[in-house]
Amino acid sequence: MKKILVTGGAGFIGSALVRYIINNTNDEVCVVDKLTYAGNPENLKEISDSKRFSFKKADIADFAAMEKIFNDFHPTNVMHLAAESHVDRSIDGPQEFIQTNVVGTGVLLECARKYFSTLTETEKNSFRFHHISTDEVYGSLGENGFFTENTAYDPSSPYSASKAASDHLVRAWGRTFHLPVLITNCSNNYGPYHFPEKLIPLMILHALSGMELPVYGKGNQIRDWLYVDDHARALYLVSDKGVPGETYNIGGNNEKTNLEVVHTICSILDELTPRCDGKSYASQIVHVADRPGHDLRYAIDAGKITRELGWKPMESFDTGIRKTVKWYLENKDSWCSRVLNGEYRMERLGKEIK
Repeated sequence: MKKILVTGGAGFIGSALVRYIINNTNDEVCVVDKLTYAGNPENLKEISDSKRFSFKKADIADFAAMEKIFNDFHPTNVMHLAAESHVDRSIDGPQEFIQTNVVGTGVLLECARKYFSTLTETEKNSFRFHHISTDEVYGSLGENGFFTENTAYDPSSPYSASKAASDHLVRAWGRTFHLPVLITNCSNNYGPYHFPEKLIPLMILHALSGMELPVYGKGNQIRDWLYVDDHARALYLVSDKGVPGETYNIGGNNEKTNLEVVHTICSILDELTPRCDGKSYASQIVHVADRPGHDLRYAIDAGKITRELGWKPMESFDTGIRKTVKWYLENKDSWCSRVLNGEYRMERLGKEIK
């Protein structure tokens, strides 16, 4: 049985990971989350009564708080997901991304290093610090090719630059201080419990509210879509079986343009909950000015994690997006209403450089 410290565990990907661990293993989990707008205790409700689950509200940039959590919980694994994660928000306010993603990761690494030095040799051999990152650190691809673990970093936004910086810090602590670190870089996640500022939940809720469906530019930006539960399985596998010092790319092998994604959502909604006027939800699509520095294409080569650890995604985009739309339909008056109540009004962010 492992004792896993999960930072950002009340967020979208973090909560999916925690639910997976509690429901599928005998491991103990301590979630650390600052509970900013995207961190929601409701995401953990289904496993909150487990004796193997505990929660600490704390900021990863608070050294004293994090040091105490390390010493009290005594983790065998750290899975670091806490981050500011929206490109548009990073354009509006980059400093917060630097504070959390760069400074916060640095603090966490130092707490882990100090804690690691107190472990026995046996404990050191099993300890892992797993940093969860993004494919956006690699920048933009052309029409062909894929990101691999050896692709040079070329971040375009304040968000991706802050994540690139945190990746470099993790590798440096591994090489300089011999902390057993792992890094994963994933493609775009989607699924239940996703805060509705990201494309898929935003389009679903806009459509159901009769609002316009704003698509950046022509909507021809390409992303590789990864169902969040597939990602959670991959993360646990890497933390459990991955080789320290290695990086693993995790992708869904589902390349779609943003416009294709929006049309797919509209088609599913047309089927499951038709508009009263008989029109398609696609009639609500509008094209808006593009985001500054918008990368054209991301695509992941996930061959390494498949070859070395045996992971493959279980969901295709067709099956995953249908599950996602159905979840939002079933929870729009409960989970979604609480998330949206006074916190986020589905406005477009990052419209201009300030």
